[in-house]
Amino acid sequence: MTVLADRIEMAESTDGLTLDMMFEWLEKMPVPEGYKAEVVGGNIFMTPQRDTPWEIIADIYDQLRVKYPRKRIKSDVRIDYPGHLNGFASDVTLLSESATRNDKGLWRCEDVEFIAEVISRRTAGNDYGPKKDAYAAADVPVYLIVDPYAGEWHLHTLPKDGTYHGDVGFGFGEEIDLTGTPVGLVLETDGFPRD
Repeated sequence: MTVLADRIEMAESTDGLTLDMMFEWLEKMPVPEGYKAEVVGGNIFMTPQRDTPWEIIADIYDQLRVKYPRKRIKSDVRIDYPGHLNGFASDVTLLSESATRNDKGLWRCEDVEFIAEVISRRTAGNDYGPKKDAYAAADVPVYLIVDPYAGEWHLHTLPKDGTYHGDVGFGFGEEIDLTGTPVGLVLETDGFPRD
């Protein structure tokens, strides 16, 4: 078993509570329509889906679809990450061509090449903090945070030893050059709406 798989397994079994149990509870809860639920550090977060973030998510998806088949691009699909009870449903996920599911039928974080998160005010701390740390610990090569409130984006690359060592950010309108990464394309941001 790989070190990363060991980390995820250990993170899933703290005091008898597992991510599977938490997601089973979520399936039984009356989660309001239009809300996204995920588990970050053992805490359940429910975030309303709003027009502005959805427009940005759709824009990123459309740009990725120019190069990648639909089956490699996911949105709001649970993937477990290293750390204490981390089951994220990222806004946009690009999987490697050789991606496989684990024994639970979930996509493996080892196969993630790109994540984009569009922040909401209430959960922005997760995207800039524990989720960023978990993505770096999983060696996700490219992590993009899009902030419609500030009208800017932040790109994190070069994960090593649980930290991103490449960080750059600009305002909407500036291209996101991912040609030197596994993504291999440029994302346009001039169509990203502000909130």
